[in-house]
Amino acid sequence: MQDRKNSDSRKLLRRLKAILAAPGGGQDRLDQITHHIADSMGTQVCSIYLFRDADTLELCATEGLRAESVHQTRLRLGEGLVGRVARTGRYVNSANAPAEPGFRFMPETGEEVFPSFLGVPIQRVGERLGVLVVQSRDQRLYSDDEIWGLEVVAMVLAEMTELGAFQGSSSDSMPQGHRFPLMIRGGTGQEGAAEGCVWLHEPRVVVSNPVGDDPEKERARLRDGVERLRSTVDGMVAAADMGGGGDHAAVLEAYRMFAHSRSWLKRMEEDIRLGLSAEAAVEKEQSAARARLEMSSDPYLRDRLHDLDDLSNRLLRILTGQGNDTGATMPENPILVARNIGPAELLEYGRRLKGVVLEEGSVGSHAAIVARALAIPLVIHAPRITTEALNGDPILVDGDQGIVHLRPEESVATAFRDKIAMQAEAQNRYASLRGLPATGSCGTTIQLYMNAGLMADLPSLEGSGAEGVGLFRTELQFLIRNHVPRRGELADLYRHVLDRAMGKPVMFRTLDIGSDKVLPYMKPQDEPNPAMGWRAIRVGLDKRGVLRMQLQALIRASVGRPLHVMFPFIADIGEYEAAHRILMQELSREQRMGHPMPSDIRVGAMLETPSLAFAPRKFFEMCDFISIGGNDLKQFFFAADRENERVRRRYDTMNSSFLSLLRQIVSRCDEARVPLSFCGEDAGRPIEALTFAALGIRRLSMRPASIGPVKHLIRRVSITELRGVIDEAQDFGLTNLRRPVTEWLARQ
Repeated sequence: MQDRKNSDSRKLLRRLKAILAAPGGGQDRLDQITHHIADSMGTQVCSIYLFRDADTLELCATEGLRAESVHQTRLRLGEGLVGRVARTGRYVNSANAPAEPGFRFMPETGEEVFPSFLGVPIQRVGERLGVLVVQSRDQRLYSDDEIWGLEVVAMVLAEMTELGAFQGSSSDSMPQGHRFPLMIRGGTGQEGAAEGCVWLHEPRVVVSNPVGDDPEKERARLRDGVERLRSTVDGMVAAADMGGGGDHAAVLEAYRMFAHSRSWLKRMEEDIRLGLSAEAAVEKEQSAARARLEMSSDPYLRDRLHDLDDLSNRLLRILTGQGNDTGATMPENPILVARNIGPAELLEYGRRLKGVVLEEGSVGSHAAIVARALAIPLVIHAPRITTEALNGDPILVDGDQGIVHLRPEESVATAFRDKIAMQAEAQNRYASLRGLPATGSCGTTIQLYMNAGLMADLPSLEGSGAEGVGLFRTELQFLIRNHVPRRGELADLYRHVLDRAMGKPVMFRTLDIGSDKVLPYMKPQDEPNPAMGWRAIRVGLDKRGVLRMQLQALIRASVGRPLHVMFPFIADIGEYEAAHRILMQELSREQRMGHPMPSDIRVGAMLETPSLAFAPRKFFEMCDFISIGGNDLKQFFFAADRENERVRRRYDTMNSSFLSLLRQIVSRCDEARVPLSFCGEDAGRPIEALTFAALGIRRLSMRPASIGPVKHLIRRVSITELRGVIDEAQDFGLTNLRRPVTEWLARQ
């Protein structure tokens, strides 16, 4: 009996393969497919619903329902049983569909005489494509074998869709994929605007043979591919440099166990017995597992999606022979499109890229930091971009608004080019201010520094007119390696940084990892709120060997030159005292060993937690300088996670309460006569920067491209007069000062 069902399944799939190979339009193919499925399964109805857009399903073909309902019947995602299948990615099997919760009756289809219902998703590796439905007059539940068989057919339909078998034309009503303009609203990772062509970081594997003619041959191909995959993973585990710890080993071992899963192989072999090719079986299991994991409430299980996708994609490339290098030529103005990307991979592309668009990512991620270093716009959280975009598609990236225009209309492209031209013209104006001080009309001078983290940043030091590096992020050198950097490597890097600075001060922030910056060789911590967890100086004080090694490298790089060291995320005076003590011990040790010493040592702290604003006076007196870490300070002050798009935009830097906190910090630093700076995204926004200056902050550190606009505004106004405007607004009880400040600027 089982052999006969397997044979029937393979016969149906061979029919579908023949339909795919035959000439004809997308509608003809769908009509033939619904007829053959209904005939093979002995059902009165077979219908195919495809997505018209991201939220709308359309009945595109049917056998058994009224023909006039085709391309007329539409459902929203989640609406009715069909919409539920599409939303959840899981089948619905009912003997009495009208009695099911959420059932939607569609009278135009004539489906009221077909109570039994089985719907399965048509999906491909996380991409929802549609729903395949069969219905019968008799009330019955479909068997597990029938469900499995229909899922196998849906997998073949998904591959046929990917191959363009059902694309419409100007003469029919079928959806036309990858043809129309598309605007995707994401989030800002790095400001700026760019026009170019899509370059996919990981081109999708194309399964050109979804149906297998010889199950035994396909099973052998699968087993051979899995063995090669396992051998590769075992080699990765054996060759990995554990850096003296076991975290990396644990991560890779979990990855290896996934690759050696017997149930994973067994499910794929069962799909092959039903008629799929080895490649299609891998994709079917990948799609089904993704649907299960995405619905899980367990964050650990959801994180395993990355392992699953990576293993499946490796196996698919082994089976198809399709590597990342497809032979395509990178366009002249490439915009990188990816689900996510690591810092090392992004650095390999370097300044060839005009912009980056990610489906995932975060404003504080490694990729965002590297994008800022390369001064290229970045849009994050761009849904479906990797499935909608094709290599070579024209694309516009608006990092200021977090918007992507894919295949834009000419009117949109023209307006966008005007915006880019205006920005370029403004930058040319700012270039004339490069050698001039940021001095207001009242005579108050503000020092403008730049943020950096890569050697690629340093040419901007002179070109931007920055007076020094207010923040050098040392963690990037740890993030782009698969092992802990050696002391000598770091010393050489820091020495080159100081050489390129040509005597201008460089504030080296010690390793700031944790939260969203997890080292490749360090096991991610299972923390409910990592931004407030084990990170930055907390890691340094717990793993003192790494902190000491980094401090030794900084001391050896600064021979005969001033050294500025800044400890991140200090929340308590005790943490600063402990870190300061370790630095002094390393200085004494280097001196005892007879090593040449820096000409001067300046030690400071980043004030990123509200608690430090209330620290004892002794803390401020101990510091040689203090830098407000605006990004973290603001998220902790407002209790609004800056990675959470739902809440982070609700709170404004110009809020009177937050500015009052900054006033207090300025006052405490003035009392202790300790220099104070502000470092963060807001320092590079002209209105906010001017407000900080009016509050008494005399040093601002920002990305190089922001120095020109900030200096331009400061030189045009009186900082002292603005201080009076702010005082008056706060005395009046205004809760937000953006409006009075902008109105005052307009009058200037």
